[in-house]
Amino acid sequence: MSLPSGFLDELKTRASMSQVAGRKVMWDTRKSNQGKGDMWAPCPFHQEKTASFHVDDRKGFYYCFGCHAKGDVVSFVQETENVSFIEAVEIIAGEAGMQMPARDPKAQEKADRRTQLAEVMEQAVQFFRLNLKTSAAAPARDYLQGRGLNEAAQERWQIGFSPDAWQGLWDHLSGKGVAEDLILGAGLAKPSNQGKRPYDTFRNRIMFPIRDPRGRAIAFGGRAMDANDSAKYLNSPETELFDKGRSLYNFGPAREASGKGQPLVVAEGYMDVIALSEAGFTATVAPLGTAVTEDQMQLLWRISDEPVIALDGDQAGLRAAMRVIDLALPLIEAGKSLRFCLMPEGMDPDDLLRAEGAGAMRRLLDQAVPMVQLLWRRETEGKSFDSPERKAALDRSLREAIRQVRDQSLRGHYGDEINRLRRTLFDGDRARPGARGNPYRTAAFTKAFGKPIPVPMAETKSSGLAAAGAAFEDQIREAVILATLVQHPALVDTFTAELERLSTSRPEHEAVRAALLQTGGASFDELAGICGRDALENLTHARHVQIAPGVRLGADLDVAELSVTEELAKLAARRGARRELDDALEDFAGAADEVLTTRLRQASEARDKSEKSGSDDRAEYDLGPNGARVKRDEKQKLSSLLDQIDFSKGRRDTP
Repeated sequence: MSLPSGFLDELKTRASMSQVAGRKVMWDTRKSNQGKGDMWAPCPFHQEKTASFHVDDRKGFYYCFGCHAKGDVVSFVQETENVSFIEAVEIIAGEAGMQMPARDPKAQEKADRRTQLAEVMEQAVQFFRLNLKTSAAAPARDYLQGRGLNEAAQERWQIGFSPDAWQGLWDHLSGKGVAEDLILGAGLAKPSNQGKRPYDTFRNRIMFPIRDPRGRAIAFGGRAMDANDSAKYLNSPETELFDKGRSLYNFGPAREASGKGQPLVVAEGYMDVIALSEAGFTATVAPLGTAVTEDQMQLLWRISDEPVIALDGDQAGLRAAMRVIDLALPLIEAGKSLRFCLMPEGMDPDDLLRAEGAGAMRRLLDQAVPMVQLLWRRETEGKSFDSPERKAALDRSLREAIRQVRDQSLRGHYGDEINRLRRTLFDGDRARPGARGNPYRTAAFTKAFGKPIPVPMAETKSSGLAAAGAAFEDQIREAVILATLVQHPALVDTFTAELERLSTSRPEHEAVRAALLQTGGASFDELAGICGRDALENLTHARHVQIAPGVRLGADLDVAELSVTEELAKLAARRGARRELDDALEDFAGAADEVLTTRLRQASEARDKSEKSGSDDRAEYDLGPNGARVKRDEKQKLSSLLDQIDFSKGRRDTP
């Protein structure tokens, strides 16, 4: 619906931002100045104790200095009520006493029908509630009592019962004058394929109303009382009111409870939500008969930055958790992720609460693990990594998983955590008393240098091995690579994979790299709009960058491509050699003395000197450990220096 010119301005003038927001927040009276329209409160969009949410009533805007949420009165209602733009305008207009402009006839007709369908659904809620009190519903009442739901709880959740009849609800609603197309349109009945009267969708089931964020009944979930029923739980079909992939059970009350500090918990079904809520975990929701969808994930993140997925402690629950991980990996970003809480074996949240109480559930929620740990568990649990091939297969599967994370910074942190877990797994033997190091790494060094390398003393690990100027040379190569791609945006697609792996050493380099990946190659001005003009100018105006072949004025695409390829190879070789030396230090813990430190420093200096003088593109290379390219003369110098070291001196496990 399009609104007349000036209507929104008039609406925002009449509606007080502080009054609208005041329904959702508690103003900090010490920090706020009501006379000036300068109001502060804890933010309704994320959990906090300090008043970082600011409303400027005169300008009609809000901004949170914690989560950076911002907008006007309409966007505030949209976010907090989870409604569309037009619905938010309608809510504000009604409160401000403004008449909404005439709608497009078709849009008005559609809105009126949705209102009628919602009214029919409320009549169905009352019908099912009344039927729960009949003698035919005695088994259903016994079941609910056995699950710990007394009459007061049943009333709070408006639980009902659908009679075991083909047209029980149909006859009831028809008798009240409800049009047949509305009963069918609400998903409460289905047409007969045999030319008979439509029949009820739900029969002989305990009924759970499903409501939208505004509290309107939009669907039902029904639990079968007949053990032989093919579907234990049955949801309403999708209708004009109900899209199960975009809805969550108990979403409205959970959003309100989360805003008051309750952790947002995602359970598997209705009874889990009810049991958790009755036990005090009132910010609990559940998907509706499907795995969690992307739309539902976004709904969850509107409420909480880190919802806790609480799943049954069985293989099905674990598989469900893994499906959530696969869905979430491309969606997570800084400040938006998930944690996982798995129940004890064979139990769901309701079982745990009845067996051990709310305290046990709270402890499990407090111990919920971050998503990266469950990802690691999936890739490693029950598997053996006793060969290089199996280790390589693990590395490949983890790389493929991490590659799904779109946020560049977050992807790096995921890689760091996976590397830490990997070291813990593969280096565990070395940590035990009397262990002689990691045989996997020792074998790699034996292949590269012709002799096994023992473990140095702990103080050797802190010795500086990088030659002076090494970091600056890395920065030069990074700058040349990035500047060439800025100058030749058509090459970005060719080097996308290398750009994704490129580890930058300066913030402005990282900003340019991220801008290139985001745009896939763009003009200078477009890139500047993303990463800042200063970052680009500092990169491209430096003398050592301007003289690079691919950056020089008039350089053609082939020259630029060769330049980037060469610089990437040199940077990889340099960093690969440095990693090998760093790994050597890590593996030497406990067996060398001052001589080792000195010799290794000399080795590092020889490596850097060799690299500086090795500008001849025809130089021969060998493959070192981990696939790093090492110049042959450099490798010989390093091996020669290592041969001069008496590693047996000070070796703790030497007789």
